[in-house]
Amino acid sequence: MYAMAGRRNVATTTAGGNDKSSTKNEPTRRTGRRVSSRTSSNTFNPKLIFSQIVAIQCFHYLILGLMVQINHFVFATSVTIDRIFTDEYLTVWTPMGWIDSFAILFSYLFGAVLLAIIVGKSKKCLDFSVTLFLIHLFSCIWYAGVPAKLDWWIVHVMGTIVMVLLGEYLCSLKELSDIPLLEL
Repeated sequence: MYAMAGRRNVATTTAGGNDKSSTKNEPTRRTGRRVSSRTSSNTFNPKLIFSQIVAIQCFHYLILGLMVQINHFVFATSVTIDRIFTDEYLTVWTPMGWIDSFAILFSYLFGAVLLAIIVGKSKKCLDFSVTLFLIHLFSCIWYAGVPAKLDWWIVHVMGTIVMVLLGEYLCSLKELSDIPLLEL
């Protein structure tokens, strides 16, 4: 039996020659590995990442649906799911197409704010924004085929770029804000 200098670990040797390490005040798993009592924000957590993707995607479609409804009441446009999942109504050459273009761009702007709230890390904004775009692209392909109009691609890529840049800016503001200290 020996103790390691400078650490709290104490190693004991059993009759079989196996070393067992135990750490004071730290729980161990059955495998004998130490379990940290603190969780790091850099650890890979697939459930958290998946739930963040689902939340951002759901809010994106919620805002798009609300914008389609607002456009219906204000500009008397038709309410159809084709306005979200096809390129039929999306043109940048007509005023009616601008209405849908601004609705999509507004949903990406709101998505940047959601990145700051839900994700909160500026280095993850590109990943989540591109994931949002790709899931939307695959949803559009599944619904009506590959978007053929260049206008659709311009508006969505521009919206994704705006979401990345504004999301990184808002997340960096949040990351660099002062940490409030308890006043005694």
